[in-house]
Amino acid sequence: MKIIHIETLISVGAFSKSRIWKTTRKAVHKAIRAVSWPPGAQRFTIYPESGKKRGKGNGVKPIKSGLMIELKEQKWQLEAALELITNDKPGKFDAILETAYGHVALEWETGNISSSHRALNKMALGIMKQWLIGGVLVVPTREFYQYLTDRVGNWNELVPYLDLWRSVPCKNGVLEIVVVEHDAVSKKVPKIPKGTDGRAIQ
Repeated sequence: MKIIHIETLISVGAFSKSRIWKTTRKAVHKAIRAVSWPPGAQRFTIYPESGKKRGKGNGVKPIKSGLMIELKEQKWQLEAALELITNDKPGKFDAILETAYGHVALEWETGNISSSHRALNKMALGIMKQWLIGGVLVVPTREFYQYLTDRVGNWNELVPYLDLWRSVPCKNGVLEIVVVEHDAVSKKVPKIPKGTDGRAIQ
């Protein structure tokens, strides 16, 4: 899988300049690039079919699963909840890594655009309240999005709101969006299976 763009919304304080963050960031990017389709392939090749019609296009959760396997090997906690850290209940993240500076959260977008906003809001709030020291959201490009479940969160629809997350008050922390895309398209590969919840069957 290709990383097309990295948008840094927040990068301040000691953590942003630390070796721990640089190492963590590099490892996350390496894990993202290792995500492949079909499973076991060297590249990420997607079946080029629009996801706008019911039963068409590719699912998203199996893509996320590949990254979660990589992160678990890097000692990330999967489906971890921040209420383990604080008395508040902001909900679970796809993955959380404990570092000497604090916790870093990662979300791989498999829901709709509202889900992307919630994920960024949750991470921004966590950084502002010092529950988190870092947050990373992974979303597809428009080019990638067209082949996935219709209305899944994507980079282009987040762009108008970036200044809002940049304005979050923070003395120490990092918040980034990693924008990803397939390596190739081919009708010789299988479509990525879809789930049966919500709009995933469409």
